[in-house]
Amino acid sequence: MGGESSKPAPPPSPPPSPLLRNPWREITWGGTRQALKSMQEFQPQNEEATIRVLLYGPVGAGKSSLINSVNNVLQSRMTNDALASGTISSHSFTKIYKTYKIKKEGRGNFYPFVFNDIMGLEEGSGVRTDDIKMALKGHVKDGYKFNPSSSISAGDSGYNSSPSVSDRVHVLVCIFNVNTQIKPSVLQKMREIREAASDLDIPQLAILTHIDAACGETQSDLRNVYRSKYLKKKIGDFSSSLGIPMNCILPMKNYSDETELDSDVDALILNALKLIVNFGDDYADKL
Repeated sequence: MGGESSKPAPPPSPPPSPLLRNPWREITWGGTRQALKSMQEFQPQNEEATIRVLLYGPVGAGKSSLINSVNNVLQSRMTNDALASGTISSHSFTKIYKTYKIKKEGRGNFYPFVFNDIMGLEEGSGVRTDDIKMALKGHVKDGYKFNPSSSISAGDSGYNSSPSVSDRVHVLVCIFNVNTQIKPSVLQKMREIREAASDLDIPQLAILTHIDAACGETQSDLRNVYRSKYLKKKIGDFSSSLGIPMNCILPMKNYSDETELDSDVDALILNALKLIVNFGDDYADKL
C-alpha cells in the first residue's frame, strides 16, 4: 500500500489592505466649480472686517506654499506670490510678518480675506510665541521683521497700538508636514500659541501637508486620502498631541512640482479654504 497522499497547503492569506473599505470623511471630488463660485461670492457678515488668517507651524511645513496653492486655485493658474524655499533647512525662510491679498476679477479688487505668513517655529530660535500672541490681537504691523532674541513691544516701529477689526486675527491655522516628527520644544510652542488663541476665543484649524508622500496609496491616487489607514492614524496622533479635534484637521497637498492645475488637488484646497473662511467669518461677526 502506498503512503497516504498529503493535502496541498492552503494558499497564503492576502495581506490586509492599507485602505479602508469606505472613506472616513466625505468630500466631493470634481465639484470644484461650485466650490470656487462659493468663494468668489463670499462676503463677510461683519461688513467692516477683512477675514485675517494667521498661519503658523514648524519650519518647512509649507505655510508659504499653502498661500501660493490657494492663490493658484482662486486665480485658476499657477502663481508664486509667497516666496517659498525649495530646500530643506532647519531655519525659517520667512523673516517678516507679511499680509497676502488675493486678486479678484476686476482691477483693484481683492478677496475679502487675507493670509499672514509668519516665521517658522524652530528649536531654540525662530519666531517667539509672544510675537504670535501680539499678532493674534492685531498689534503687529505688516512688514515687521521678527527678532528671535526679543519680542515686539509697545513703542517699537512695528507695533500697532490701535488695531482695527481687520487687523486682528480671525482664524488660526497650524500647518504641519505629516511626514515629520514634532520636536518637544516646538510642540510646546505650538501648545502655547493654541492656548493664547483659545483665551481670545479665536477658532483654530490644522492642515497636514505633503500627504501625497505619506503613503503609496495617496501617492498613486490622491482620492485615497480619506481611505488611507496610515493617514487616518497620523491625523489621530496629531490631534492627540496638539489637542485639535479631528474634524478641524484637514489633510492637503500643496502645489509643488506641478506646472498645471489638478482638479483633485484643487478639491482638497477648496475644501480647506471653505472651512477656514467660514470659521474666521463667524468669529469676526462677534467682534
